[in-house]
Amino acid sequence: MKILVTGANGLLGQKLCLLLDKDTNVDLVATTRSALSIKLERGRFVPMDVTNQPQLEAVVSTEKPEVIIHTAAMTQVDQCETEREACWLNNVTAVDFLVKAAAKVNAHFIHVSTDFIFDGTHGPLDELAIPNPISYYGESKLAGEQAVIKSQLSWAIVRTVLVYGVTKDMSRSNIVLWVKKSLEEGKKINVVNDQWRTPTLAEDLAMGCVLAAQKKAMGIFNISGEEMMTPYDIAIQTADFFQLTKELINQTDSTQFKQPAKRPPKTGFIITKAKRELGYKPHSFREGLEVLASQL
Repeated sequence: MKILVTGANGLLGQKLCLLLDKDTNVDLVATTRSALSIKLERGRFVPMDVTNQPQLEAVVSTEKPEVIIHTAAMTQVDQCETEREACWLNNVTAVDFLVKAAAKVNAHFIHVSTDFIFDGTHGPLDELAIPNPISYYGESKLAGEQAVIKSQLSWAIVRTVLVYGVTKDMSRSNIVLWVKKSLEEGKKINVVNDQWRTPTLAEDLAMGCVLAAQKKAMGIFNISGEEMMTPYDIAIQTADFFQLTKELINQTDSTQFKQPAKRPPKTGFIITKAKRELGYKPHSFREGLEVLASQL
């Protein structure tokens, strides 16, 4: 099965490509706009900018993938709020380009989305929950989903929550790495206790995408961890695991932070459907920390 992955340099993209690269039944085409930061044993790297329609169409028509897994996105929530044109280009227009290219080669399309399409009034949420984004990032990701749903493609949408993990050439941190680094440097950190998520190990999300690709699953799937936690809970458990000073962690609430974009207070996912239909089995948060620690 030939699988083309977009955003191969991202946290998810790297984990996904390394996982697919091990599968002798997969012909992997890893794409990203800049040089690939991981080494592939069997797969191939092809430069592709998802916002460049002629280049994208040329790559997809030449490679003719059976499955496209679209992980590339602009995910910096506050940047999306202030740089709206760039956000829309990366999260909506690029999806339109990909959907059209995928249709020409009859590829199964897997699109990665987010809990930020919800307003956060309640959680955890199942796949039937009604989206109501409260940030421009959330709006753009919902519009991307709608472009996929309206297409004539065979498609799956994989929604996830607060992804953490370790990659090579990390251009961006994530909550676990930020907490660990800050505490190791003796810095006091303020962490909110009034937001709830089901944090997701990057390896688990990658496996969820692979399962959806293998089965050519159709529809919407929640792929995340199972434990509802606040960022403060995450920080405390991270400090405990790495035997760092918890006294440096100050419990606060989201009113203390002035950020351009609103965050949904409570999301988190119910993952029953993914477990039942895909055979998805996430790590516990503690197990996720063990996986992360083994890679540092």
